[in-house]
Amino acid sequence: MRAVILPHTGGPEALVLADVPEPRPATGEVVIDVHATALNFADLLQRKGTYGTPATLPGILGIECSGTVVALGEGVESWAVGDEVCALVSGGAYAERVAVPATQLLRRPRNVDLIMAAALPEAACTVWSNLVDISGLGAGDVLLVHGGAGGIGTFAIQTGRAIGARVFATAGGADKMQRCVELGAEYAISYRDEDFVAVVRDKTEGYGADIVLDNMGAAYLARNIDVLAPDGRIAMIGLQSGRDAEIPLGRMMGKRGSLCTTSLRDRPLAAKARIVEGVRRDLWPRIEDGDILPVVDRIFPLAEMAEAHRYMEGGRHVGKIVVSIKES
Repeated sequence: MRAVILPHTGGPEALVLADVPEPRPATGEVVIDVHATALNFADLLQRKGTYGTPATLPGILGIECSGTVVALGEGVESWAVGDEVCALVSGGAYAERVAVPATQLLRRPRNVDLIMAAALPEAACTVWSNLVDISGLGAGDVLLVHGGAGGIGTFAIQTGRAIGARVFATAGGADKMQRCVELGAEYAISYRDEDFVAVVRDKTEGYGADIVLDNMGAAYLARNIDVLAPDGRIAMIGLQSGRDAEIPLGRMMGKRGSLCTTSLRDRPLAAKARIVEGVRRDLWPRIEDGDILPVVDRIFPLAEMAEAHRYMEGGRHVGKIVVSIKES
């Protein structure tokens, strides 16, 4: 089968299209004939060799996909050959076929085609685990989403709106800010020209944010604490602005604030299964009702995976970048 492999870390040119053996399902797994995959920031970090858990080299990147079940491992009873699914994967989705634990599959929503479905699993699981499960997002809460125009951000804005929260989002550039508003943000904040703390406090009459979904890390931590409302929660899912920071504990304690740092890829199988089940229960009906939909900026063919990485690194996209595995 064809796959994009990473023989060594480096720039986008390190990604190579090659022929590799097809996977076989282990106990509890299925094999998916992959229709499409979607890029994630973790893919870029793994390619560069700067991700917390290094990729096994040579290896195949890719942590989400969509496609059709073509083989079942021993013990799999909840899925059948021919089922159209999307899946959370620990690696290997940049390929024509991939083996996946059956507990990490989601049925393709009836209103979303297989190309668009590839953009759902990672964003849905990240948003559910951080906003719904850990932070307890509810109607009337004030939610601040950093990176509102990204793959996670566009999904988080829609989720907040669907739940009934007041959503604010940071973004760079007028076009990205406008998309955040169209997706359900009450107000989009230019991180280049505005102080998100001042804006959120002004728009909430001094209250602040109940929940901050942060992909930036160190450079934003102190200001995230400043924008918190009493008993506010920071869910940190990325470290794009740095890994090391001092925490002003006095200010945080004064607000009874909490900070939770999470990642998805390195969680145990049982934890991932619980997250997928939560997504299936709480978010999939909203997707099928059209309240939350995947946002896809651009679709690349498999042979242009390196160019897809370059495009993502350029930061011009809104939502997800999808790579079609099936040739048109």
